[in-house]
Amino acid sequence: MLILSNHLRDEQRRKNYILLAENCYLQGGKEKAIDFYNKSLGFKGTEEDNIEVLFNIALIYDELNLPLESKNAYKRILEVDLNNPGAYYGIAIMDEQLGNDEQAVYNYRQAIKSDPTYDRAYFFLANLYDKLGTTDLAIKYYEKVIELVPDDYHAYNNLGSIYEEMGEYHIAFDMFKKSIQIYPYFYKSKFNLGVVYKRLGNNKMALKNYFASLELSESYHYTYLNISAIYIEEKQYEKSIKILSDGIQSNEEADVLYYNRACCYAILGMEEEAISDIKQSLRLNPNTLEWVKKDRDFKNLYNNDDFINLIKE
Repeated sequence: MLILSNHLRDEQRRKNYILLAENCYLQGGKEKAIDFYNKSLGFKGTEEDNIEVLFNIALIYDELNLPLESKNAYKRILEVDLNNPGAYYGIAIMDEQLGNDEQAVYNYRQAIKSDPTYDRAYFFLANLYDKLGTTDLAIKYYEKVIELVPDDYHAYNNLGSIYEEMGEYHIAFDMFKKSIQIYPYFYKSKFNLGVVYKRLGNNKMALKNYFASLELSESYHYTYLNISAIYIEEKQYEKSIKILSDGIQSNEEADVLYYNRACCYAILGMEEEAISDIKQSLRLNPNTLEWVKKDRDFKNLYNNDDFINLIKE
């Protein structure tokens, strides 16, 4: 007769709970998976095994859009391993979701302190510094990402965006070109290259890159917006209406597309269409009203009763 020791029985129960958790997760029962993972932790396992289970719990909470619970699971990992870089990184990601930016900075730095080669921690720390307006540190850490991962096209793109905002267009140009060289299928690098060409006064190349970006992603509404702005600048209002209408088909909630199309309709004297688009833009973003009041593109509507009532309301 086979008799299992208490240790072996506990080990088998632990494995069973983990297996149940994995099966529940695969079948879409994420909350139940967490329950089984937590039950598995009631039986003794190795430190490495416990950390793996806690990472799974944290990731599932994140998938369930429960950042506080996910953060707490990562904290439990630190109780097992105080220098675990992945736990600090996970906490930082959750802190950002919770709006705790300063705490996120601290935890990204802790992740880097625990593992100086942790490139994703550098990347998201750079991204956060950019968001906080600490441009010098954002540049520093994006450059560190590129040092660690020379083919990180996202880092080149983001770095280029910072230089573009600083007015350093030629540096930005080189960053975007490098991003595209590494990975030609990233729509945002081509979009951003279009932005730089526009800044440099080359509408033709700006349009070329905007359309190249559009071929890679039809859902980025700013591409349609920027193309329309060039057409409006060049007084090609019908072309602008066409590209904006295409954009609205893919982005029905993009208020700025309706706004620009309203401008074109108003300039062409198509008052009914213009009013309709203004109303739609205001429905999506009431703050648009301040633009409408000041924008001379709507001067043809100044005697239109619907337009006057719209402004008064």
